[in-house]
Amino acid sequence: MINEVDEALRSLVRAEVVNGSDIEVLFDAPTREWASRRNTPTVDLYLYDIREDVRRRQTGMIERRNEQGIVVERRPVPRFFKLAYLITAWTQRPEDEHRLLSAILASFIRHDVLPDSVLTPALRDLESPLGVMIAFPPPEDRQVSDVWSSLGGDLKPSIDLVVTVAIQADTLFDIAQAVMAPLRLKAYGHTTYDVEDDVRHLPDPTGPTGNGPADSGPAPIAAVGAKPGKSPRQKGS
Repeated sequence: MINEVDEALRSLVRAEVVNGSDIEVLFDAPTREWASRRNTPTVDLYLYDIREDVRRRQTGMIERRNEQGIVVERRPVPRFFKLAYLITAWTQRPEDEHRLLSAILASFIRHDVLPDSVLTPALRDLESPLGVMIAFPPPEDRQVSDVWSSLGGDLKPSIDLVVTVAIQADTLFDIAQAVMAPLRLKAYGHTTYDVEDDVRHLPDPTGPTGNGPADSGPAPIAAVGAKPGKSPRQKGS
């Protein structure tokens, strides 16, 4: 993704700064040995720092749906990174270098984000604008003088450019297949007793649950048709 940002910056500088002239646009480290080999006007955009913008870090997932509205892909949210470039101009005369730096500064202050006309197809697919900060004061732990000391070159006028790009992780999560069959329900009935056994046994009132002594058998049942107080043998007398 960083090389895609390089191509977008190259296209912007060529379109609005170089404007068809024979000025080269490179991304080399401006070391002393490299500067000694320069014999043509050059605009150099040296990428010297890459760090995450932790203030914009988020958690969660991004879902992609098909035409039917079904989730077919789920991936983590993108993370944003700041790419810091050291822009320098290299010519035979300091006046020409200052003229180039002025044109570069005027070009980038017109854009808060990189225009769509210079974006590569991969950058367009990000669906997130690439923010641009030109000549913004760098943090204390990223001084331009330290960069020149590390390169071993001579300090010269430069412009600090920071491009913020969203980088999407390649981690994908499997999505379960959607259930497309209609819902079907089945009901089953059951009884709390055996329907073939129609005999109901009542508890013995003199048994363990009653007040009298326990009896081993059921209570006697009077014969059908007998009157109270008489036995069946006295019916005909």
